[in-house]
Order: sequence, then C-alpha cells, then structure tokens
Amino acid sequence: MICIITGDIVNSKDFPIKFWTKVLKEILSRFGKSPNDWEIYRGDEFQIEIKNIQETLNVALQIKAFLKVNGLDARMSIGIGEKAFKTKKISESNGTAFINSGNLFNTLKAQKISLAINSGHSEFDSEMNLLLKLASAFMDSWLVQSAELVLTAIQNPQLSQQGIGVKLGINQAAVSRRKKRAQYDLILDLDNYFRNKIKTISW
Repeated sequence: MICIITGDIVNSKDFPIKFWTKVLKEILSRFGKSPNDWEIYRGDEFQIEIKNIQETLNVALQIKAFLKVNGLDARMSIGIGEKAFKTKKISESNGTAFINSGNLFNTLKAQKISLAINSGHSEFDSEMNLLLKLASAFMDSWLVQSAELVLTAIQNPQLSQQGIGVKLGINQAAVSRRKKRAQYDLILDLDNYFRNKIKTISW
C-alpha cells in the first residue's frame, strides 16, 4: 500500500509562476526526487507518493504549513491504495492509490474543502474527513507565524519549546502563544489518531 497526494495551489494566478513553483519544489523535494516521487504538472497541480502510509498526514501538514509560511495554500486529496503500474514519471503511473486520490481531488473545489482522504474504506474515510474538515477550519486561517511554528515543531519533534524558540528567534513564552494560536496540540492529536487508526485497517 502507498499514498498519493494530489494537490494544486490555491489562487495560483495571483502569484508569479516562478515564485510558487520554486516554493512548491522546495517542499516537495524534501520527500523524494522528481519525477519519480513527485511531479508538478498541468500548470499548478502536483502529485507526490508517500511509501509509508502512516506518514501521509504528517507530510500533507508539512506541505500546507510550508506553503502558508510563504503566503500560499493548497488543496490536497490523500489517496491510499495500490500502485499497479510504475513508470519513471509519477504522473504516468497508475493503481488504486492514484485513482482514489484523483477522483477525490476533482471534487475538492466544488465541496469547498482543502484537505480530504479516500482510502476506499468508507467508515474510515467518513470519520477522518470529518476530523480533517474541522481541523481545516483553523489550518486554512494560519498566518505566517502560526504556520512557521507548526512546520518547525513537526520537523523537529525532539525539540523542547525552548529549542523551537531558538530556531525561530523567539522566547519560550512566544512559542507557547504561537502553539495555542495554531492549535498545534490538536494537530498532533489528529496526526497520532490517523497513525493509530490506519494500523487497524485490513488492507
């Protein structure tokens, strides 16, 4: 089983192509190499493969936070399934993971949601999509400082609040305030819940 995240940049026409392309490439390159592991195609759309499905939501959160730090945002669909046909370019590969992700992605704009999952397991999907919708209510409103805190904390889970403060150039009290503003503890709870729940599914 693998995960495919399909996404696009929200309101990409409002930003220079070179700017959002550079930002998107910078974050996607942290999770693999293009075009085998990720690819930007059809203008502002992108796909990335996550081989460890337990890391799926964590990766999506990092992508969202990184884009928010740079004044951007993305719609993303998470598809979990098989990879039946592999090529050198991810956009030309196929399987249920790609189908689940692509079919869901095509509905995101109409549903006015920015993050959702399609694993083919309806009960799991309904539950997770409700939680993701609730979380998106505040994640979509992250300002740069909140997104920066989330990104730094996710990427450095071993750091204390003091350590995070050193990285961000702020004191511990400011770290605590930003965590509360970003609802970071809820983000962690959501990621942990996803990891635990995904283990219970018979694939």
